[in-house]
Amino acid sequence: MVLFCCPLCSAPLCREGNVLRCPAGHSFDLAREGYAHLLPPNRKHSKAPGDDREMVAARSAFLDKGYYLPLRAALEEQALGLTGADSAPVVVDSGCGEGWYTAGVFHALAGAGREPRIAGVDISKFALRRAARRLPQGQFAVASAYRLPLPDGCAHLLLDIFSPLAAAEFARVLRPGGHFLYVVPSARHLWQMKQVLYPQPYENPVKVEQYPGFAYLGAVPVRYSIALDDPADILALFRMTPYAWKTPREGVERLEQLDRLETEIGFDLHLYQRT
Repeated sequence: MVLFCCPLCSAPLCREGNVLRCPAGHSFDLAREGYAHLLPPNRKHSKAPGDDREMVAARSAFLDKGYYLPLRAALEEQALGLTGADSAPVVVDSGCGEGWYTAGVFHALAGAGREPRIAGVDISKFALRRAARRLPQGQFAVASAYRLPLPDGCAHLLLDIFSPLAAAEFARVLRPGGHFLYVVPSARHLWQMKQVLYPQPYENPVKVEQYPGFAYLGAVPVRYSIALDDPADILALFRMTPYAWKTPREGVERLEQLDRLETEIGFDLHLYQRT
């Protein structure tokens, strides 16, 4: 069963070979890797929106070494608990990137005897190529978080991990009682790296937001430290952060000279329930 709906008319999509088609005749080819392109041209803000090939490759290389496994384990634990009453939960990962977290959640649910159906959405085709290969059991599409190609009330759980937050759209696709997990960096996430990059580093702003249609249930903190002994890993971590876009060249040069970096890691998993 196709989880996605038509981005043009919102009708259900059916798969016919390597094509997704709606009753109105709108059709969307599946890429060789298995993802669909459901972002209409008039909603694109650039020729190739989202993370580029280099950023995706850096993030994938870093994540595959397990440095963020504690965060994925926390997500898997929350997914198991929040969907405990559902034998076949529908999970949506908005801004799924290369699918590293998506795959972890899927396999945790499947390993617990569930039959999860999972949809990943991102605006980067380079990320989705990797996501579709990483998790063939998932369904992936190029699309915007602000116009998710999913029917109303279809999801039991929605994940947003360092991605744009579209609260109204998330409320639309979640069923009443469903849950939304929003992962953000804690105040001192990557603090020691920021000390290298900037003369006067600042802590990340931390605040709890209330969103219409959701009840806030609290936050799960994830705190630990990592030691990077490979300069390639240090630069991969840097390139997968927003700092890669705004750090002065002298700060980047200081980081490039490091052979080793120990830094704090911190995340907060904010939990909301659809009312």
